[in-house]
Amino acid sequence: MNEIMNALEVKNISKSFRDKKAVDNISFEVEKGKIYGILGPNGAGKTTTLRMIAGVFHPDEGEIHILGQKSAETIQSKIGYLPEERGLYKKMKIIDQLIFFAELKGVPNSTARQKAFDWLYKLDAVDWAYKKVQELSKGMQQKIQFIATLLHEPELLILDEPFSGFDPINVEVFKQVLLDLKAQGTTILLSTHIMEQAEQLCDDVCLINNGKVVLRGSISEIKSSREMDTVVCEFSDGNNFPPLVGVKILNQTQNRVEFRFDPNSFNFKEFVKKLAERVYIKKIELSAPTLREIFIDEVTKGGK
Repeated sequence: MNEIMNALEVKNISKSFRDKKAVDNISFEVEKGKIYGILGPNGAGKTTTLRMIAGVFHPDEGEIHILGQKSAETIQSKIGYLPEERGLYKKMKIIDQLIFFAELKGVPNSTARQKAFDWLYKLDAVDWAYKKVQELSKGMQQKIQFIATLLHEPELLILDEPFSGFDPINVEVFKQVLLDLKAQGTTILLSTHIMEQAEQLCDDVCLINNGKVVLRGSISEIKSSREMDTVVCEFSDGNNFPPLVGVKILNQTQNRVEFRFDPNSFNFKEFVKKLAERVYIKKIELSAPTLREIFIDEVTKGGK
């Protein structure tokens, strides 16, 4: 029997709620052991897509194959799903709650307890093991929900806006957790509206807007297909920086500017030469646009 290469295959799925088509003919494949991003603004259809994959909703049209099966319901023990709407029992102790969720996925009590404490120690939350959920901050509740999603060691991890509620330090901690899980062979499907997070984590992405696919592929392919038309420049003597005309300024402070230009009308070499006559250049970098800028371009021009 041939080994399954794709952990997930989504084929032309659609979903409507009354007269609103939330997902419109979306298709993509997720290779085993990769991190795949479902990206788009709020209301794009990301959550509905993930709920169909997790088996919460059934698509009106199309098919979903997960780990070689046609239904998530038959392989729930191999799937971990962190929904956007978190669900913990507020008056239940954390350790009891984690064991309960693990047992629902078939993990024996003693094993679940050990794994729960291992993760609580790893995520600096062990002091809260015997506290009730209602005593925890939003960020700490998010940690507990995340641990509950992982305890049965799923082959496919489905995460809907996994970083909401985290401060910047914990965002970095959990990025590393996801990268570690990927290194161990876990396939991760995550949705986010924050393009920078996806660009740092994902191997491949599917960008959607208004329920439709706007762009999909690997991060490297998407970016390499674009012109090197973005400049990041850091400099001293900000008061002497020349005015920029005919470019799109993305960010600008006293001693740093990031902008995009039209390669047909902007002479980059001439710009650098003139800039060096006026300021001391600490850093200047020519690159492809960010994933965020690419997505905005695609949505603005109605790309599919």
